[in-house]
Amino acid sequence: MAEGLTIGQAARFVGVTIKTVRHYHRLGLVPEPERDGSGYRRYRSTDLLRLVQVRTLAEAGVPLAEIGDLLDAGPERFAAALDDVGRRLTERIEDLVARRDTLHRLAHGDRVLLPERACAVLDRLAGLDFQADYVDAQREALVLTRALVPEIFEVFVTRLEHWLDDPEWIELTKRGWAAASWDPDDPRLPELASGLAGRVLADRERLAMPAGFTARSDAAARYATVNRHRADSPALVRLNALVEANLRAAGVDVPR
Repeated sequence: MAEGLTIGQAARFVGVTIKTVRHYHRLGLVPEPERDGSGYRRYRSTDLLRLVQVRTLAEAGVPLAEIGDLLDAGPERFAAALDDVGRRLTERIEDLVARRDTLHRLAHGDRVLLPERACAVLDRLAGLDFQADYVDAQREALVLTRALVPEIFEVFVTRLEHWLDDPEWIELTKRGWAAASWDPDDPRLPELASGLAGRVLADRERLAMPAGFTARSDAAARYATVNRHRADSPALVRLNALVEANLRAAGVDVPR
């Protein structure tokens, strides 16, 4: 009986494929055994030991390009190299965990694009029984604000946090959203606009726009893109215009 194992037996014993063993040979990680009189390469215990070492390090995340030098290193260098591999693996794990968390948040739509503070505001809106489509509209408006006018994002979130403590603002805002189905000439719109503007003016010190925003040449266009998001029904268009007119009449510099 021939001494040693065939490549197929060696691969099976070590727990890899024949293709993997040959790949290790090509990379110089495991020397190829000499052929016997029958022309077959026979793997002995020392060959299997090397195969096990390479497979173990590869499965632990050590790049194949580094394994040869690692196995030929002294104890101190070997330990230091493993520490470095461990650090890189930790970084990869942290990156994968972050990606997993991102995927989890993606299940909640655009929330992945918003910080926790803004998400908390959206949760409060839902908890106060605002209609789902209104909450969605506010989520989208926050995403647009953060992307198009980041200078006022924190201001926007702060205003929402403050207004959500105001029962009158909540009631008026719910009525305002319901007004989407009204006729644009509905006589209730001016009164509603006056009430909404009044609640906004009650917190007038929070209305000032940051200098970085007002200095933009396209500030008005950016503001309008956000402020008129989803306000596409004729009644909401008129309501929005009436609220802005009330604010301007009170001396608030609303971008035109």
